[in-house]
Amino acid sequence: MHITDDIFNVGVNDHDVDLFEGQYIVPNGMAYHSYVIMDEKIAVLDTVDAKFSGEWLTNIKQVLDGRKPDYLIVQHMECDHSANIMDFMKEFPETTIVGNAKTFTMLANFFEDTENLKKLVVKENDTLSLGKHVLNFVFAPMVHWPEVMLTYESTEKILFSADAFGKFGASDVEEDWACKARRYYFGIVGKYGVQVQTVLKKASGLDIQIICPLHGVVLKENLAYYLGLYNTWSSYGVESDGVMIAYTSVYGNTKKACEILAEKLTEKGCPKVVLCDLAREDLAEAVEDAFRYGKIVLASPTYNADVFPFMKHFILALTERNFQNRTIGIIENGSWAVTAGKVMREMFAKSKNITWLENSVTIKSAVKSENLLQIENMASELSE
Repeated sequence: MHITDDIFNVGVNDHDVDLFEGQYIVPNGMAYHSYVIMDEKIAVLDTVDAKFSGEWLTNIKQVLDGRKPDYLIVQHMECDHSANIMDFMKEFPETTIVGNAKTFTMLANFFEDTENLKKLVVKENDTLSLGKHVLNFVFAPMVHWPEVMLTYESTEKILFSADAFGKFGASDVEEDWACKARRYYFGIVGKYGVQVQTVLKKASGLDIQIICPLHGVVLKENLAYYLGLYNTWSSYGVESDGVMIAYTSVYGNTKKACEILAEKLTEKGCPKVVLCDLAREDLAEAVEDAFRYGKIVLASPTYNADVFPFMKHFILALTERNFQNRTIGIIENGSWAVTAGKVMREMFAKSKNITWLENSVTIKSAVKSENLLQIENMASELSE
C-alpha cells in the first residue's frame, strides 16, 4: 500500500488470531505493519509476526522490484514485530540492522548467531540519510518496552510511531478507531502514562503530517484528534462525562441495586451510564470504560471475607495501570459480616487523586427500603 510515492506499507493482516498477546479478544483480527522507504538507499522498518514470514517477504520483494535494502530499522523487539529479523537477514544478508544499544541486547536474547550481523547503533536524535529522505530517531523507553524508539522522516513529515497510536483490529476492517485504540492503549500501554507524556512532548516539536503505527491504520487526517486523545489517556484525564457501574453478583441482589442506581442516574439526566457485569464483560472492555469516564461505582458481595473474584481481578487491572484522578462510589453486600467495601477501598490505597463518594450503599442480603434511600442519595451525589 502506498503511503506516499516513495513509502510503502508492506505489512499483513491476521484474521486467524483469537487472543492478541494471549489475553485480548480480537474478533476483527490484528494488523502487523512494516514499511519500506525507497530512495538512493532503502530502509525497511520492522518485521511482522512469525506466522507471516512468506507473505511479508513477498510484499517487500514486490516493492523492491529487484533492488536490495540497505537498512532494517528495528523500532520494537516485541515478537509480533521482530520475529522475522533473521529470516530477513538470510534473504538480504548485506543489510545493516539499525537499533539502539538495548535493541541489540534483546536481539541476542531472542536469536542465535547475531554476532556477525552488520549493525548500526543509534542514539537519541541521531539521523540517517537515505538520500532525499532523512530519518530522525526519537527514543520512547517504556512505551511500552525499554528499547522502543520512534522514527521521524523529516522530508515528508511522517512519524513511524512503533506501538503508539496502534489499535486492535485488522486494517481491512471498518470500525471505530477510538474504541479499539482506547482498549488497546489501556490494556497494553496504560501503566506507562508518564513515559507517553514524555514522548508526546518530544513529538510536539515535530511537524507531523502522517502517523504510521505498527498496528491499526495509517493516520493522515485530523491528527490533532488522535494526539489529543493520547494526551488525555496518558495524563489519566476524563475523556467522557458519565458514570460506570461495575458489579459482581451471586444471586442477583447486588445487580438489582446497580440497576436501580442506573435508572436513578438516567432520571437525573446523567449523560451516559455504563452498567457492566464483570463476570460476563470482556475485562479489557471494562478497563477501557473505567478509564474513559470520571466517575465509577464498584459493587460487590462479600466473598470469603473479601470481594468477589471478578471484582478483585478488575480492581487489580485498574491499579496496576495507575488508575487515578477518579471519583469512586461503593455498593457492598453481605449476609453476616459485610467487608467488601473496606476491602475495595484498601485496594486503591496507592492510587493517586481518588475521591470517595460520601454516600455508600450497604446491603444485608437483599435490597430493602433503607437501601433505596442510600441509592437515591448516591445518585444525587453522582449527579452533582
